[in-house]
Amino acid sequence: MEQLSAVVTLFLVMDPLGNVPLFLSVLKAVPPERRRAVLMREIGFAYVVLVAFLLGGDYLLRFLGLEQQAVSIAGGIVLFLIALRMIFPGDGSLTGPSFEGEPFVVPLAIPLVAGPSTLATLLLLKSATPASLGPLLLALTIAWILTGAILLSSTYFYRLLGDRGLTAIERLMGMLLVMVAVQMLMNGVRAFMSAR
Repeated sequence: MEQLSAVVTLFLVMDPLGNVPLFLSVLKAVPPERRRAVLMREIGFAYVVLVAFLLGGDYLLRFLGLEQQAVSIAGGIVLFLIALRMIFPGDGSLTGPSFEGEPFVVPLAIPLVAGPSTLATLLLLKSATPASLGPLLLALTIAWILTGAILLSSTYFYRLLGDRGLTAIERLMGMLLVMVAVQMLMNGVRAFMSAR
């Protein structure tokens, strides 16, 4: 059950349905015959970054001297803010300034798939279960495959759901992520209080 929870959490944080319009807007300058290859390359880059961060994240925690409770509380706060942004989106662009030509790593791989929220979630999940790297890697891979499949089918999903449908699904995913964030925050506070 914990592995399923990790898959769902990572999938919600990657927010593939919410990223469909952003991916389509970035790829509109790319020739149609190149779009699938560019998408596969960018999704592959994102996976490499996520796996590297999963493998090296605990070293980063030790280097910074962070305790598991601090990561859990901070992760809960960050996920809560991201979830609020999914529910109540602002006018600012997530992709930064627009550019011409074929994207390379930025903004599709980083930050849209392997963004700060996904990296923070990986740190949090890794610190919560330090002995289970294999199941977490499997959970990450499953969430990444689901995200990649949706993004590779972005044109189909956009035609099927439209702007309103994608917005409604993103807000529903934001509501689920709020609950996950609050639970992480409560777990961190509980662990901090019991350690004192």
